[in-house]
Amino acid sequence: MDVPGPVSRRAAAAAATVLLRTARVRRECWFLPTALLCAYGFFASLRPSEPFLTPYLLGPDKNLTEREEPKPDRLLVLKVLWNDFLMCYSSRPLLCWSVWWALSTCGYFQVVNYTQGLWEKVMPSRYAAIYNGGVEAVSTLLGAVAVFAVGYIKISWSTWGEMTLSLFSLLIAAAVYIMDTVGNIWVCYASYVVFRIIYMLLITIATFQIAANLSMERYALVFGVNTFIALALQTLLTLIVVDASGLGLEITTQFLIYASYFALIAVVFLASGAVSVMKKCRKLEDPQSSSQVTTS
Repeated sequence: MDVPGPVSRRAAAAAATVLLRTARVRRECWFLPTALLCAYGFFASLRPSEPFLTPYLLGPDKNLTEREEPKPDRLLVLKVLWNDFLMCYSSRPLLCWSVWWALSTCGYFQVVNYTQGLWEKVMPSRYAAIYNGGVEAVSTLLGAVAVFAVGYIKISWSTWGEMTLSLFSLLIAAAVYIMDTVGNIWVCYASYVVFRIIYMLLITIATFQIAANLSMERYALVFGVNTFIALALQTLLTLIVVDASGLGLEITTQFLIYASYFALIAVVFLASGAVSVMKKCRKLEDPQSSSQVTTS
C-alpha cells in the first residue's frame, strides 16, 4: 500500500537529516586524526636554531669568537657622548642652524596642530563647504616644489644664512598674523600655504647646513637633540598657551602669540646675522689695510 504524499515527504526529509548528520560525524572523525598527525609531524621535525646557529657563527669566515666581551662602563659612555655633544655644538654655524631648527619646528608644530580650529572659527563647517584637506595637499605639493628649487639658489650661507633665516622668519610671522587677524577663509588658506612653503624651504636648507658641518657618525646625535628640544619647547608652549591648566587662551589669541614668537626669532637672528656680517667685513678689510701699510 502506498504512503500518502505528505507523510512520504516527511519521512524523506527525516532520512536526509540522518544522512547529513552521519556524514558530518564521519567528516569530523576524519579531520581530527588528520590534524593530530600533521601537528605531530610538524613538531617532530621542528628543531631549535641555537645548536646550529652557534657553530655557524663561529665558522672561519665569520670572524667571531666565543669569548664574551666585558660590558662598557656607563659613565665612560656618557662622558664620550657629552664630549661629542660639546664638540658638535662648539661650531657656531651648526649652533645657529640648530637653534633655528628647534625654535621654528616648535612654532611650526603649534600652527599646524591648531590651524583647523582657527579655520573652524573663521568659517564654521556647518555653514559652508570647506577645503581644509585640499589646502593641506596643495601646501605640501608647493612646498616640495620649493624644496626642489632651493638646490638652484646660489648664496653664501656661511655669510648670509642668519640674515636669510631672519627675513623668512619675519615672513612666517606675517603669514601667521594675517591668518589670525583677517576674517576671510581664503586669505587664511593662502597665508597657510605661504607659511608651509617657507618653513619647508628653510628646514631643508637647515638640514643640509647642519649635515655639512658634521661627520656622519654624529648625525643621529645632533638631529635627535634638535628634535628633542623642539618637542620639549612645544610641550611647554602648549601647557602655557593652550592647556586649561595654563592660560587656556582663545584660538585667535594663541595664533597672535605664535606670530609674535616667529617675530622674536626673526629679531634674534637679525641681530646675530648683523654681528656675523660685520665681523666678516672687518676680516676682509684687515688684509687690505695691512697690505697698504706694507706697500707704503
